[in-house]
Amino acid sequence: MAVATTRKDPGRPAAAGVPGRGAPPGRTGTGRGTPPGRGRLIGTAPYLLLLPALAATVVLLGWPMVKNGMLSFQNLNMRQLIQHLTEWNGVDNYREALTSEDFWRVTARSVAFTSVNVVLIMLLGTLVGLLLARLGTKMRLLLSTGLVLAWAMPPIAATTVYQWLFASRFGVVNWVLDKLGWHSMADYNWTGSQFSTFFVITLLIVWQSIPFVAINLYAATTTIPKELYEAASLDGAGAWRSFTSVTLPFLRPFLLATVFLEVIWVFKAFPQVFAINEGGPDRLTETLPVYAFIEGVGNQHYGMGAAISLLTIVILLALTSYYLRIVLKQEKDEGDEL
Repeated sequence: MAVATTRKDPGRPAAAGVPGRGAPPGRTGTGRGTPPGRGRLIGTAPYLLLLPALAATVVLLGWPMVKNGMLSFQNLNMRQLIQHLTEWNGVDNYREALTSEDFWRVTARSVAFTSVNVVLIMLLGTLVGLLLARLGTKMRLLLSTGLVLAWAMPPIAATTVYQWLFASRFGVVNWVLDKLGWHSMADYNWTGSQFSTFFVITLLIVWQSIPFVAINLYAATTTIPKELYEAASLDGAGAWRSFTSVTLPFLRPFLLATVFLEVIWVFKAFPQVFAINEGGPDRLTETLPVYAFIEGVGNQHYGMGAAISLLTIVILLALTSYYLRIVLKQEKDEGDEL
């Protein structure tokens, strides 16, 4: 009877610690497995790495939120600050804010302002991102550099530039319009009315937000397989059909996430709105963050300002949760169709 033997290569000695074919799973050639304590340490390592970030979030965001919440239940003005008094007034600040017509007027204005800005940002940012995908290397680099510089400019610095551009006497915009034949615009006051002030603020916010959308959308287009465009071209699809059938489905998750981020960024925009005209004229361009600042710091009613700021967070959470519900429902419907 023949006996099967295993051929060994004398020129290749087995490496120490390398498991052989017959070794059981999880054990090495030395006959020792991973110690149980080390396995538990490996399992908890990701959570340990997150601890510094979580601690910084609690210290920098959580504690100020708690202090702000406590302040919103107090009657705090200059007298209480000077005499170091703590006067609790319960929910009076919230009741006064929620029963005020000014609060709801500013809330509606903030929602409308956010909606207009987000639509313009997403539309123009998408167009610029698609343009980046079609440009050559040199032109793409030049345009990307300009976008990054616009995006990196601090809000107050950008607001100062826009104040100079739209100045009534020495502004570049009025000078250009006057040279083009609109002589009535030579000394036009862009911050003299509600509409024109919001026009300048909207230009500023949209200009600062387009780079984020455009650059990220261009990055998303680079992940689309070229074979899909070739297949669409063979099927006779033109530029618009290729966009709707190939590009848009790939970019939809990015667009939904970007809209979510832009809603948050625009809704809480404070420096641009306040620095242009401090919520004027006649407080007609106040949004909720500016309204909270003026009521709290400007009128020295800090408890009321804290209450309005927390109500602003609640309204923003309600808007974003409603948007997320729509997105999740849409994704669920698409999954059911597939």
